[in-house]
Amino acid sequence: MRRFFAIFKKEFRQIARDPLSLGLLIFVPALLLILYGHALSFDVKHIRVAVLDYDRTEQSREFLDSLFQNPYFDRAKTIQRIEEADELLARTEVRVVLVVPRHFARDLARGETVAVQALVDGADANTASTAIGYLEALAMRATQEVRLEVMKRKGLKPRLSIVNVEPRIWFNPELESAHFLVPGLIGMLLMLSAVVATSLSIVREKEQQTIEQIMVSPIHAEELIAGKIAPYIIICLVTMVLILVLGYWLFGVAIKGSFILLGVATVLFLFAALGMGVLISSVTDSQQLAFQIAVIASLLPAIILSGLIFPIKNMPLPIQWLTLLVVPRYFVAALRGIILKNAPFSALWPEFLGMLVLGVLFNILALFNTRKEV
Repeated sequence: MRRFFAIFKKEFRQIARDPLSLGLLIFVPALLLILYGHALSFDVKHIRVAVLDYDRTEQSREFLDSLFQNPYFDRAKTIQRIEEADELLARTEVRVVLVVPRHFARDLARGETVAVQALVDGADANTASTAIGYLEALAMRATQEVRLEVMKRKGLKPRLSIVNVEPRIWFNPELESAHFLVPGLIGMLLMLSAVVATSLSIVREKEQQTIEQIMVSPIHAEELIAGKIAPYIIICLVTMVLILVLGYWLFGVAIKGSFILLGVATVLFLFAALGMGVLISSVTDSQQLAFQIAVIASLLPAIILSGLIFPIKNMPLPIQWLTLLVVPRYFVAALRGIILKNAPFSALWPEFLGMLVLGVLFNILALFNTRKEV
């Protein structure tokens, strides 16, 4: 235990000698959370729309007005000829061109089906598909309202069958994408911070040639690894608290679940992430190489394979198997369950088990490689 505390104090002194690195470990993840939290968004709003109204009746104007009484579409331009649509879409001045056909009001009054054409810029497939879904839902509602109004004016009794879906949204009632993204960003940023920091710990001893002094000392490999990891656990926990406070303050992401489960999940995650960092440090001979491997091994999988942005269920089966080796995959799922859904341990134990298994694996491999040096 004395030897562990000696390494622990030595590592803390090493960190304290470089306040810039300590600041980067604590404040850069917070800064990146602010940037990513505002820059990343799944919300598609304020889609610019041009309108070509061939009918030019009161009913067509009411129909169009009803489409723009929401944050999803902005009426950017009114055109007179269909030829203008190509130029507007090509220059990306608008994303959608709506074409209301002639006899729109007449056909509605007769109860006929009216086809309103929507020319959509499909270069951005996500925005295009979302815009089409919005248009279909809004057009159906607007058409029913216009048709009912026409029938009332003619003194006819409205007999339209309307099915109203009344959704009740749980966990994220405002449908804010930041509430979904922020827990994932916490996992990504902590992974990057933890792996990069510890990946430089043992290899720094090699470069400074102090590893030889450790080799002739009575210290054991497990004491060396524990002493190297412990300071970064404390630093990462401080970073975690700072990020959670910023997430609540800036994005309104409150912790709805158990703080105990959140603490256990964080410790298990750091156990695995820091173990990966020490493993990288033990198999490399320069800080530059260790840094490059740490960034590639932590940042890219945390973004692509953790479920942060891309759903794992939508990936090919071999890639889904590969994600089982990605630590943030489990941490992101656990964070979203605890923070957003107040999920119990019975729903989260697979994530906890996954982090524990990977943590044991990485630390055993790091211990094996370190014993070769010590």
